[in-house]
Amino acid sequence: MKNTVALSAFLLLAIHTNAEEHFDGKALWHRVQVLAADDMEGRAPGSPGLARAEAYVIDQLKRSGLTPAGAHGYFQAVKLLNRKVVEKNSSAALLHGGIADPLVLGEDAIFMNDVEHPPKVDAPLVFLGYGLQVPEQNYDDFAELDLKGKIAVTISGSPEGGVRSLATHYSRTSVRWKQFRDAGLVGWIDIAWPEASWPFLAGALTNTTMYLAGDEFDDAKGEQVHMVFNPAHADKLFECTGHTSQELFAIAKADKRLPRFPLLVRLRAAAGMQNEPVHSANIVARLEGSDPRLRNEYTVLSAHIDHLGIGAPVNGDGIYNGAIDNATGVAALIEIAAALRKEGIRPRRSVLFTFFTAEEGGKLGSRFFTAHPTVDRTSIVADINIDEIQATVPLKAMLAFGVDESDLGDAARRALASYKVAIDVDREPLSNRFINSSDQGSFVFAGIPAIRLGVGFPEEFAAVQRAWRRECKHTPSDDPQQPINLETISQYEEIVRALLLDVANDPHRPQWKSGSFYKRYAM
Repeated sequence: MKNTVALSAFLLLAIHTNAEEHFDGKALWHRVQVLAADDMEGRAPGSPGLARAEAYVIDQLKRSGLTPAGAHGYFQAVKLLNRKVVEKNSSAALLHGGIADPLVLGEDAIFMNDVEHPPKVDAPLVFLGYGLQVPEQNYDDFAELDLKGKIAVTISGSPEGGVRSLATHYSRTSVRWKQFRDAGLVGWIDIAWPEASWPFLAGALTNTTMYLAGDEFDDAKGEQVHMVFNPAHADKLFECTGHTSQELFAIAKADKRLPRFPLLVRLRAAAGMQNEPVHSANIVARLEGSDPRLRNEYTVLSAHIDHLGIGAPVNGDGIYNGAIDNATGVAALIEIAAALRKEGIRPRRSVLFTFFTAEEGGKLGSRFFTAHPTVDRTSIVADINIDEIQATVPLKAMLAFGVDESDLGDAARRALASYKVAIDVDREPLSNRFINSSDQGSFVFAGIPAIRLGVGFPEEFAAVQRAWRRECKHTPSDDPQQPINLETISQYEEIVRALLLDVANDPHRPQWKSGSFYKRYAM
């Protein structure tokens, strides 16, 4: 048996016995045991293991009477690309007055995989501080600098105050590179934080990375080079400027605005690229609504079906099963569909049960779906996303990512109140998990109101969550043998079911709140 987190005694399997409710938790966990079994091989996109999981899901959807709603039956093909910089075919150097100082790749700096690097780049550098533009706060690190044809050098972070509350949005790679490109920049070097483990970071960032194939999904269009620099060697960039990396990091750690200035070196670089196509798919199924008018609109209930596949062994085990992340979400969709079928319930709106591929690679399947939905885009009224039912504690509170952004938050509050479950406080607000944590973010940027519900971890359970993240998340220990609270699972299912039916039966489409930052994306 695999190693699992040593959890408290209250995490013994609990059986939910309230006969008036629709779920017992046991059926969902049985499905998790199928989806996260070793023979599913961690469900990596394009793998035989994921294909077996997909076949199981489609069989269950058919049993529940759901009809195909993909582009080809239940499937929507998603073309992916595995990309990697081949270090032996790559080189980089800093030029001081025409004299080249070669950089040791892996020690001084690394190339990022998100750019299809051209054969050669040679350009001057400019230090842009945090490299942020936040129009709402009249904050601009680009102001009064000549940036055309140059490579930006930045330190991650933001000054405190109003800028910080929006920094997670404007720090997104796709948003930032567009601002860089519009300003005339041709590349980007980001200096890692000194507290980061450079060997770990360099190893992680040089692994193969997955992207959506096709120019429309190229967030780095026009970018000639993207590198991450070792903070211990960053003074190479600041020679003869009167500044040091130690000074600049001290300013950043104090949450103050950084200076901005031209650097006296150029970067000459060449990167060899390796690309490998990967073919995967989303699964889309329809429960047709009962209302003659509203059945042409759709509430999406979503979860990602992929995980990390087979990787580096931990204690001799190399299968990254992904039980909680996210076989639980997939199983919940199947269970909810089966319950509605058994009860003979058809909500007024139609429901799309969607199972996305390549979430772990950067929400790629959901991004493809929202760009090319298999139904009329304007007919999709909302997304309710499930990712990680971390049922390792009693359900005393739930997180609702996006609860204050749209009318979906009001519906979520009603569902939680009906089961006497509180809304937990998000203890990581700067992470902006509403858009960054899972597939609901793809719907947000397509202008569609979305929400994600997660098990809450009040302070009394905080240590359990930290232990699970440290010892189980994205490791082989996230397997079906870990202790689970079945009553938490059943309550979670009840609340999502109530939320889904509320939204799907409400004749009024969910709307963005007037003060929501994301209202700007509305269709």
